[in-house]
Amino acid sequence: MSDVSETKTVDDIAAKTDGVPAAELTPTEGAPSEMSESVDESDARTPSQLEEEGDIAADYIEELLDIADLDGDIDIDARGGRAYLSVNSSEGTSNLGLLAKPDTVNALQELTRIAVQTKTGIFSRLILDVGGSREARAAELSVLVDTAIERLEAGAESAALPAMSSYERKLVHDVVSERGFVSESEGEGRDRHTVVTRR
Repeated sequence: MSDVSETKTVDDIAAKTDGVPAAELTPTEGAPSEMSESVDESDARTPSQLEEEGDIAADYIEELLDIADLDGDIDIDARGGRAYLSVNSSEGTSNLGLLAKPDTVNALQELTRIAVQTKTGIFSRLILDVGGSREARAAELSVLVDTAIERLEAGAESAALPAMSSYERKLVHDVVSERGFVSESEGEGRDRHTVVTRR
């Protein structure tokens, strides 16, 4: 049985932008906590607000791709009360894979959120996917949950997963619930993680 490997969060990757810590670029007063796994009603966006977020984010990513001379098609969607941006390429020879590494996607997502917030004045919870990296990560998270459940079935009272972003923790909670077990988030800040237990 393999140990659950530790992953980096968005704050680890995009700790600074132009010399300013990312935490200082987002207003704390009235901003929803990144520690919450779901979008609460007070933070709910209207379809038009999600569309605006998606359009701003798409413009930002398109400029970045042009500067980096990378090819990619951008699709905008809304999932779970968040704007969801997918960057893909139909060309098999595309160099988009250079941006598809999980750490890179997380950093780009944080920068894109800041770009959206700068234009809207509202904290953004948009999700960025590059080259199917989010689907690949979701599959990895499913394996982590399976490993945790194996520990419980072997007699452990609980199994802790590594720290991860609120979005990833939400995915983990959904998978754990589907498997018939219980999970909750523990810890603060970058150490916030999910603990899996029996019902």
